[in-house]
Amino acid sequence: MAAMATVEAKKPSDPVLMTINGKKVPLSEFQYLYNKNNTQQSEKQSIDDYVDMFVTYKLKVADAEAAGIDTTAAFQKEFIGYRNELSRPYMRDTVVYNKLIAEAYDRMKEDVDVSHIMVHRGESPEMDAKNAAMLDSLRTAILNGADFNELALKYSIDPGAKRNKGHMGWMSANQYPYSFELTAYNTPVGTISPVIQTDFGHHIVKVHGRRPARGEVLVQHILKLTQGKNEAEAAKQKAAIDSIYTLLKNGADFDSLAIALSEDPGSARNGGKLPWFGPGRMVPEFEDASFSLANGEISEPFATSYGYHIVKRLDWKGVKPFNEAKDAIIGTMNHDMRSNMPEEAKLKELKKAYKSTVNKSTLAMVTDEINARGQLDSAVVDKFRNSRAPLLSVGKKVIPLCDVIGEVPLYSVAKAESGVAIVTNIFNKALDKATIEAERETLVDKYPDYRNLVNEYRDGMLLFEVSNRNVWDKASKDKEGLEAYFKANRAKYNWEAPHFKGYIVFTPNDSIETAVKNYIASHNVTADSINTVMRREFGRDVKVERVIAAKGDNAIVDAVAFGGEKPASTGKWTNYFAFEGRVIAFPEEAADVRGSVTTDYQSQLEKEWVASLRSKYPVKINQKILDKLK
Repeated sequence: MAAMATVEAKKPSDPVLMTINGKKVPLSEFQYLYNKNNTQQSEKQSIDDYVDMFVTYKLKVADAEAAGIDTTAAFQKEFIGYRNELSRPYMRDTVVYNKLIAEAYDRMKEDVDVSHIMVHRGESPEMDAKNAAMLDSLRTAILNGADFNELALKYSIDPGAKRNKGHMGWMSANQYPYSFELTAYNTPVGTISPVIQTDFGHHIVKVHGRRPARGEVLVQHILKLTQGKNEAEAAKQKAAIDSIYTLLKNGADFDSLAIALSEDPGSARNGGKLPWFGPGRMVPEFEDASFSLANGEISEPFATSYGYHIVKRLDWKGVKPFNEAKDAIIGTMNHDMRSNMPEEAKLKELKKAYKSTVNKSTLAMVTDEINARGQLDSAVVDKFRNSRAPLLSVGKKVIPLCDVIGEVPLYSVAKAESGVAIVTNIFNKALDKATIEAERETLVDKYPDYRNLVNEYRDGMLLFEVSNRNVWDKASKDKEGLEAYFKANRAKYNWEAPHFKGYIVFTPNDSIETAVKNYIASHNVTADSINTVMRREFGRDVKVERVIAAKGDNAIVDAVAFGGEKPASTGKWTNYFAFEGRVIAFPEEAADVRGSVTTDYQSQLEKEWVASLRSKYPVKINQKILDKLK
């Protein structure tokens, strides 16, 4: 597979610096990694020092390749996934991408006052078209004089329509689905848009006005609820909010009154403070009051559908400069239909450049078979499963039918018309995929930075896996090797103070502790079996921990082994006792100093491995080229 091969520079201006096990390493790759390494170091490393480290790195990669790690399905899946993600910036039309960002920022400078009518999307293509046509007929009726508000009240499925008759109020950018936002901003004031579609339904949008963006405001408020209350109860709430306003005018603390008296449970505990908000995110009366105040100013009481409010404005901010807003715009774009638009534009350009086509005669051969059978089923797929008939052409590459027909789903039988549409769609998607893959394979020659990143990630994956096999995982699992290393180097591992070595058995109360002790005494339980036996006999009522600790390292160990005071119990495990415990002056086995021994054993395995690599794989360095770098 071409995608899996190590990428090599082919330009004469990029000479081969070294050859390791017959594989050429271009100068550009060495320079890229050397420069990157030095940016990550506090002190710059010399060329000579880095060469030795680089050669070791490449020898390990060669060993991974010799072991076939790069051919495993798991490696290929992870590598191709990363490569595809890394290639994304190169697989989109940058003009379209930048234009979308610029357009989004321009919309942030303006608010739009809109109404809409929304109807359901259909469960089938036929029903979907019927619903869209019905909404279009409502639009025609409005253009001929029907009342927009009344039709919104009658037909719109937006729950807010019952309250606002379709009038959403002022909206700002990055609030609604892209197609809705685009329509709202592009529809002239006083006119109604054509029918549009979002994930929520079909819409027509009426634009009432435009204004410079209000920005966002930060406020705190006090609320006395009137929702669900009768006229007399609402009057009491009005009297209460007026009293609070009087207190505020006389210097009372807003935060304290909000905490004590506000009936907005979400904000009251925080002194009535709300998150930053812009147009369209609050009911109109609340929004207008908040934006009309100066910073630090407190409003008079006013009513909304929720109740009576007093608002204090804390701060205001306008539209951010482009450089500050760009990342947020891109984040929004990545989660709506715009995320695919630059890629779609690039794909269209690539298909033209590669002359990508579906072979008409091969497509006709398959569709004729579907029509002859009256349906698309497994028999159609089986008939062409081994067909070498040319199906896709991408540049000079021809992809046979047998490579694509297997992608046809066999979980259901489709009637002829639907079957032809399914197959045609699958073939077109396969053509898109093949075109993208053809372009990806050229990126390594077009973009050195991309090539170096791909190689770095590939080699890094191989380095991790081969090092894990030969050093890290091997050291942790090789109990005999660890023990042998410990015995051979016992003098390295000493303690300054004696350690308690054994087990601590925990129980939640006296009765279970007594039962556990009696069981251990009567059943000859050993250190090797203590964990298994306790789990089997007592389940979650017992916990066993193996410990090795000096005096002062562990309060419980101090209590059971060194005459210390019993620490106050916390949680479930109130009772504990030592099992098979004793105080030792020095480590007796590798497990007693496992961390240190494992680290040292890994270092030994690493040295032995590198020595074997240098004798196993030939290394040739072009010294003339290397000297020019110094």
